Amino acid sequence: MTWTELDWQALDRLREKFLHGTAAAGPYWETEDDLSGYDLTYGERIGWKWDHVLRELRLRGWRPGPGAREVFDWGCGSGVAARRVISAFGPENSDALTVWDHSPLATGFAEEAAQRAFPSLRVAQATPSLLAGDSPIGLLIISHVLNELPPDALAALRGLIARADAVLWVEPGTHAISRQLGKLRDELRGAFRIVAPCTHELGCPMFTEGNERHWCHFFAPPPSEIFADANWVKFGQRAGIDLRSLPYAFVAIEKARTGEALVPASDPSLSRVIGRVEHFKPYARLLNCDATGLAELELPKRADPALFKQLDRTKAPLVYRWRRDGDKILGGEPLA
Repeated sequence: MTWTELDWQALDRLREKFLHGTAAAGPYWETEDDLSGYDLTYGERIGWKWDHVLRELRLRGWRPGPGAREVFDWGCGSGVAARRVISAFGPENSDALTVWDHSPLATGFAEEAAQRAFPSLRVAQATPSLLAGDSPIGLLIISHVLNELPPDALAALRGLIARADAVLWVEPGTHAISRQLGKLRDELRGAFRIVAPCTHELGCPMFTEGNERHWCHFFAPPPSEIFADANWVKFGQRAGIDLRSLPYAFVAIEKARTGEALVPASDPSLSRVIGRVEHFKPYARLLNCDATGLAELELPKRADPALFKQLDRTKAPLVYRWRRDGDKILGGEPLA
């Protein structure tokens, strides 16, 4: 689908469902054009979030292990998440893609879109026996589903997670959804090692008393060219979306790899900045997460002018090694 073929009224209908929570009531795709229009617009914005997550995973030196060569996109929607993941790590490093959604229309769309994108990849829809079985899954991809899951569906998803070799899970960066994902992360850390966004495998410090107002979220940078694109500007205005803002939450976990050296799951020298860095004339302020917990830190501009400027301009994931004196940052380098 192209912008000239886009059904704006169908997008408006989808937007109303997303805004008022009726998307959780059941499948909301009525036609294949619904999915095509979504994939071009809302789905592409989700793709930009996945791009930023995948950039961080590569930055940390992580890639799926041998047990994760088969990809399973659960709750696939238009399938944008799976296509981003397979592209990022190279289709030659995936043996197969399985897609599933509670909407058969969406599952069919995702299957066909993936097959067009990766003609040599084996793509199939999940069968009831696969969903109900106990065979290993490989790399499980989950994207933007938590606000739509009734308890029985979440329980089924937990069963699939237990069978996975690795899980990449991206959600909207809202307070409620992020904290829900964080609780799931804590429940899973006994069976999985934490790859990202954490720099440690301890309990999430968001749930320490006094941190109730905080939530683990980040911001993906949209492509700069969209701000000069009349189609994207029209979409943003009609959907009531700030095109500059792409908040997301995510977790990447995996099981131990037998006989293979692992990228360290934690590094006490690393910190992850939560949310955005706030800049004031004399200093920058940020919420920092590391193995010691959450801390509000300040970087005086005079301490490291180059770092002060970098934190204001960088579009990279904010993973840093700080030099600190208490809550004052004296300097630091990004993970590269």
